Amino acid sequence: MKLVQLERDALLKPLQAVTGIVEKRHTLPILSNVLIERKQGRLQLVATDLEIQVATSADAGKLSAEDSSLTVSARKLQDILRALPDAAEATLDVQNNRLQVRSGKSRFNLQTLPSTDFPSMADPGAVQAKIAVPQKAFRELLLLVQYAMAQQDIRYYLNGLLLVLDGGQVKVVATDGHRLSYAARPLGQQPEKREVILPRKAVLELGRLLGDAEEAVSIEIFPNLVRFSFGNIVLTTKIIDGKFPDYTRVVPTTYQKRFTIKRQVLLQSLQRAAILSNEKFRGVRWMMGANSLRISCTNNEQEEAQEELEVAYGGDALDIGFNITYLLDVLNNVQSDDIECAFGDANSSMLVTVPDNPEFRYVVMPMRI
Repeated sequence: MKLVQLERDALLKPLQAVTGIVEKRHTLPILSNVLIERKQGRLQLVATDLEIQVATSADAGKLSAEDSSLTVSARKLQDILRALPDAAEATLDVQNNRLQVRSGKSRFNLQTLPSTDFPSMADPGAVQAKIAVPQKAFRELLLLVQYAMAQQDIRYYLNGLLLVLDGGQVKVVATDGHRLSYAARPLGQQPEKREVILPRKAVLELGRLLGDAEEAVSIEIFPNLVRFSFGNIVLTTKIIDGKFPDYTRVVPTTYQKRFTIKRQVLLQSLQRAAILSNEKFRGVRWMMGANSLRISCTNNEQEEAQEELEVAYGGDALDIGFNITYLLDVLNNVQSDDIECAFGDANSSMLVTVPDNPEFRYVVMPMRI
């Protein structure tokens, strides 16, 4: 039975949209598969890892075949389609529990598993809050903070991103306990106040899938799930159950020592200094004096890098250490021309802000060097 006949890209693009969450090795073989359903002339593709589900659809061409469904290895099908010539046409046939992919004189027979065994997300229940944000704006929000999420922290609630609807704003916060990033934007709507923690994997996948379009992404919050719908993609994710730290207490508001500097100038200086930083501890010293910032990195081989920058700094002399990776992260992800750095004392955090976005804050804790 012929399932679909399409140009390679018409099939590959929707497949690539869902396969990002598919794990290469899984205890349940069917979780390595993509569910392909033909319904009323449309092709539905679904992938899941039991925590996140991504679904999309594509035109199934002009075939008049009856509705059908199967699951097949997501990676293998994607690799086969990628390896075909750009303008090639691909035909998918179902025969004896096998999926045959034909293109020109090429033939590939793939094993399938029954679609009835494919796990689907449970009924989410009633919607608790719903908002719409331009895709581009929401993607920019995520990129401003996602690098500060923890990775495999025992405090599981840090391995994700806090999404807050409050006071006509959508806010996003991420922290790994050593640094915290916060960004917000107005909604033009006043939804009910809600706070949910999105898993790290779902956040990274949204950053990959969201486009630079002004078209809206619809965000629906349910008791245990959040659903993001944009274009013809629907991403559904479970929520991390836990209490996120109170970010309002972490962001300092009284710092007097501060200077503004060109982001690229500081970034390039830190990139050079990082070459000779300790590979394990990644420490960098900032020594501030009158109109001067000296940056210093050393390593176990007694090698040293020093940079000196002119800055409009008139505060007391300050010698403070940081993890240089945390500084490079924020400078690489903020797109502003200038950034402002504010300080308390050598034992206090640093606050990084940008003049053209008052709703962005980045706090990084000092380290002893």
